[in-house]
Amino acid sequence: MNRLVSIITPSYNSSKFIEECINSVISQTYLDWEMVIVDDCSIDNTRDLITKFAKENDRIKPVFLKENVGAAEARNIAIKKSKGKYIAFLDSDDLWKKYKLEKQISFMKERNIAFSFTSYQPMSENGVEKSTVIKVPSQIDYHSYLKNTIIGCLTVVIDREKTGNFEMPNIRSSHDMALWLLIMKRGFFAYGLDENLAYYRIVSNSNTSKKWKAAKEVWDLYRKVEKLNIVYSTVCFVGYVYNAIKKRI
Repeated sequence: MNRLVSIITPSYNSSKFIEECINSVISQTYLDWEMVIVDDCSIDNTRDLITKFAKENDRIKPVFLKENVGAAEARNIAIKKSKGKYIAFLDSDDLWKKYKLEKQISFMKERNIAFSFTSYQPMSENGVEKSTVIKVPSQIDYHSYLKNTIIGCLTVVIDREKTGNFEMPNIRSSHDMALWLLIMKRGFFAYGLDENLAYYRIVSNSNTSKKWKAAKEVWDLYRKVEKLNIVYSTVCFVGYVYNAIKKRI
């Protein structure tokens, strides 16, 4: 039976963080995994570091792109090359706790779940843990998620044998949100495991570190991708802002 977890990791100029990220995967107590790292034309020494790890561990599968395609397409390339029943996401600057996959796959198997996510903890760019843990609800559906973007990409695991094949919409930003909504529109709930199993690094140049820009991108997702009318978009946006503030208190 296929128990393989394919870990999808895009990288771009990630030399400061990529080693710690990969080591957090290597240390997993769940052993049946592959890590597909798609490097999007890094100009630092990220590729050298990935190559070193790949030579030492054949579960690490590097893909070195010849032209920059952006994070969404890099993830899609990794998904297409992956072989696992389960698809998990981990960006090159984030980390997992060592029991993350073991606990989450058990959670999914015991409950026959197709789509799961967990609580996680933000940390600073230099790795200092924040005091806040982003706790998650037991389940969330399409309309609830529009008002509460609580799903951390680094925590998601999807059983694609249940959901069918998928790829991230190739939009400039918020492509992870768009994918969760796409899967929910297929009739699947996302189920939360309320246990802190990952660390999300807040990098100074990331989109999510720029709150107003992130908010505009969510609004654009409502209107341009999900095609919601102006009234329902406003209702959802008010919920999004409320829950974003609540999440950080």
